[in-house]
Amino acid sequence: MTKATASKTTTTATKLPRAAFWDMDGTLIDSEPIWHEAELWFAEQHGGDWSEEMGWKVTGTPVPEVAQMMIDRGTKLGVEELGAGLIDFVAKREMEHMPWIPGVLDVLVAVRDAGIPSVLVTASPRAMAESAIAQAPERVFTAYVCGDDVKEKKPNPAPYLAAAAKLGIEGDEIRECIALEDSAVGLESAARSGATTIALTGYIRSDNPPSKNGPQFASIETWDGVTPQMFRDLVTLRLKSVR
Repeated sequence: MTKATASKTTTTATKLPRAAFWDMDGTLIDSEPIWHEAELWFAEQHGGDWSEEMGWKVTGTPVPEVAQMMIDRGTKLGVEELGAGLIDFVAKREMEHMPWIPGVLDVLVAVRDAGIPSVLVTASPRAMAESAIAQAPERVFTAYVCGDDVKEKKPNPAPYLAAAAKLGIEGDEIRECIALEDSAVGLESAARSGATTIALTGYIRSDNPPSKNGPQFASIETWDGVTPQMFRDLVTLRLKSVR
């Protein structure tokens, strides 16, 4: 290998990953217990049959779909009214205190300082996405895609493709990006987009978490010890596997 070739290889390697795409609920913030509290409260107040176990089974599912499931089990509200109520309940709790998952803020700052742009990719509405960004360290997010921005929701790849487009990343270039998810529907969405998908498995409360059996390229249990270099290594390994 010539010096020029070696220099070019090194330069290319330091650019990986091109970006990091972050799911919010269950990946950045431990908000699922708050969602389940909201679901139980509305079910109890309006004649529904719901449980925390049912809530965990629909983790990552868009709010209107959860609302319809709750209505199908007896909750006497309309989809829009129930969905808005659930969102308002959770939003108020998060504005009081954003439940960041331990260690994730350090990872976000390290990724920012390494020059890797981060995009928040969430099915939650704009107000909730912006609330999280406002409570995060300064400039850790370059952009966001929320549930109001795309017609097709997770598990469709549209949210991650939209995130890539915000950074001018097209086609197979998305393979050079890291997508961080925790739920089955989120992992499917990210994997279908073509991104190098990493599952966070330590915060889904289930005897057999779907995230451990998903389509991801690799998995991590917690944010302890996670670094930008780890992301670079995973993308590099993934690129070798698809050639």
